[in-house]
Amino acid sequence: MILKEHDFKIIKGPHFSEKSSFISEKNNVLTIKVSKKATKIDIKRAIKKIFNINIKNVNTLLVKGKFKKNKKYTYQRNSWKKAYIFLEKNQNIDFNINQNL
Repeated sequence: MILKEHDFKIIKGPHFSEKSSFISEKNNVLTIKVSKKATKIDIKRAIKKIFNINIKNVNTLLVKGKFKKNKKYTYQRNSWKKAYIFLEKNQNIDFNINQNL
């Protein structure tokens, strides 16, 4: 299997939150930040190529940027795309966070 640069541009990195950790423990699900232009099929192919695992389903959603206030100005953070990746049974990807930094 040949990995291309395009596959690595689709996946921006894992997304860690309380909700994502709860979902990943209960079901076999990964939560990943992806490119806004990526489709479900692109995401599925890229993850299959990079991590060499079987995927059951991919759900995506756009996370709207929050409004923030500065002293004088209000601005909106960038919107981004999140993907929930449902893995087959006995499949797992470990995103370990090194705490010895």
